[in-house]
Amino acid sequence: MVLQLIAGRASATFLASGVRGLATAKLPDLTYDYGALQPAISGQIMELHHKKHHQAYITNYNAAIEKYAEAEGKGDVAAMIALQGAIKFNGGGHVNHSIFWTNLVPSKDAAPASGELLQLIEARYKSMDAFKAAFSAAAAGVQGSGWGWLGYNKATGGVEIATTANQDPLSTLGLVPLLGVDVWEHAYYLDYKNVRPDYLKAIWQVVNWKNVAERLAAAK
Repeated sequence: MVLQLIAGRASATFLASGVRGLATAKLPDLTYDYGALQPAISGQIMELHHKKHHQAYITNYNAAIEKYAEAEGKGDVAAMIALQGAIKFNGGGHVNHSIFWTNLVPSKDAAPASGELLQLIEARYKSMDAFKAAFSAAAAGVQGSGWGWLGYNKATGGVEIATTANQDPLSTLGLVPLLGVDVWEHAYYLDYKNVRPDYLKAIWQVVNWKNVAERLAAAK
């Protein structure tokens, strides 16, 4: 299915639609208030990011798969191919943001990484501080819009830092997403203007390492 090409086994909120086997998406609820991540991320950004940007990806994705189903029913292969870009971009935006929201937690509830997750990070990057520096450098270096990721490589049994452009999901690189950080300007510009490294420095205050560890366990 098209959705499987987009999301792989990424955790996201999709609902069966019954439209020729495809799936429609809906905006997931957050487990915290919009202002709960301040001062790392302002409530204003969180509300706009969640209610406006994420919702736009969902609206456009649902419209695209509806058109895809119609084209499939008519056997219009050219139209189906033409819709792949919109499905990948908007479906990827939904998948990525659904992961991002769960990767965040109010700083008062944040706990450091531990257990096997910490062991894998230290095995690859020597220390948590070194990992954060490497991750931030990679994410800051994304040209234009995209994402910074910590992914699990099933082939090696280890973790890797990676980046993707625009809304490409990490599954397109063959990795299971554990931690994703949005580095589109809409994720930080109101708070940090064009200084992406300041945003990346602050976001470590609100990373939900418990969720990252749960994703690692599920990936294995």
